[in-house]
Amino acid sequence: MSAPKRQKSVKDVPYELIYWPGNPGRGEFVRLALEEAGADYTDTAHIEKGVDQVLAQIRGENIGDDNNPPPLAPPILRHGDLLISQTPNILLYLGPRLGLVPPADGEDGDADALYRVNALTLTALDGLSNEVHDCHHPIAVSLYYEDQKEEALRKSRDFVKNRLPKFLGYFERVITGKASGDGPWLYGGRLTYADLVLFQAIDGVKFAFPNAMSAAQTSGKYAHVFELYDAVKERPKIKEYLASERRQNYSQGIYRHYPELDLATGDMPQPTVTK
Repeated sequence: MSAPKRQKSVKDVPYELIYWPGNPGRGEFVRLALEEAGADYTDTAHIEKGVDQVLAQIRGENIGDDNNPPPLAPPILRHGDLLISQTPNILLYLGPRLGLVPPADGEDGDADALYRVNALTLTALDGLSNEVHDCHHPIAVSLYYEDQKEEALRKSRDFVKNRLPKFLGYFERVITGKASGDGPWLYGGRLTYADLVLFQAIDGVKFAFPNAMSAAQTSGKYAHVFELYDAVKERPKIKEYLASERRQNYSQGIYRHYPELDLATGDMPQPTVTK
């Protein structure tokens, strides 16, 4: 069977982000990449009746088209005749096209950079996004938070005590390692989409668990992680975006703040490597 034909060029075709309105959610990881790159894109979160486009993609009757299987859930990216879903998969597609990974070709090309950046991205999404979501929905996504409050408190205790320092400590080690290169970035001495993902994950956890994150930051044990966070926040295009109406407020998405879950941290392990 021959491979499906693609458009000859999608260079000048705008990206279409298909995501829920009302909170940053998982779509925000994609938005930050598009914003940092100054890409031409549309976003259903800011289009009248944009939610209808989301629902059209995920309804049970949708069986896809000749080339694209139906997506299960947003975020969804359309680019020309390509329709893909899953946050890290979308970023894997966008990264090289938006210049958010080191180039694979050329005299100083890094053919394996994309996979290393993707691994860092997957780790951040696992520990500082998916696990945070599980703190308020530890039993079932189909149940309301109010139906699992006792279990949510137990999960949040473990996250704050064990999982949060584990992942902050890991990224502190990454930044202090040789492969991160110069500056505050995770890989190759330059900003990649993994840095944008880590920024958004930290920002979300700061909203969900301000006590824990305040303790983590003031401890000084994860200084390089928070330096990266501040460096991303001050990038001109990101700074402009964060101050704009395009940046949505947190609400009932991945990152939620429940005062009863906002626990103070215990002692956090000291990273063993410094830069």
